[in-house]
Amino acid sequence: MNDITTTMKLNHLSFPSSDVSATATFFEEHLGCTVAGRGTSWFLKRPGFDIVIDDAAAHPVKWPHNFHIGFELPSLDEVCALYGKMSAAGVAMKTDVFKHERGSRFFCEVPGGVLVEINTRADADEHYRGTFDL
Repeated sequence: MNDITTTMKLNHLSFPSSDVSATATFFEEHLGCTVAGRGTSWFLKRPGFDIVIDDAAAHPVKWPHNFHIGFELPSLDEVCALYGKMSAAGVAMKTDVFKHERGSRFFCEVPGGVLVEINTRADADEHYRGTFDL
């Protein structure tokens, strides 16, 4: 990193969806986003960054199999609780909660096709713990 990039922070994520309303509703209902604007693009707020969902109904979106957006929770209990809430709400779950060397996680699919990872670093293997807050 250099002097300029050390002060840089994530400003926003922007991605297309074939169903903007359903995608935005998912982020609002399941991930705590606040809808700040509706139109052909929807603007959602999160602490520290925004999410912009663009209308791609005229151009089908094909996501690479491993493209995803990740959100982190402080504990495995919270990851499991959110997994349970999303499952009960009929969210398209792609995995169960599973242990990974960088922390437990699960994957689900948002309406519109984008993959979301929910993880915790609380149970990450010891040799990864020092790499998280660089």
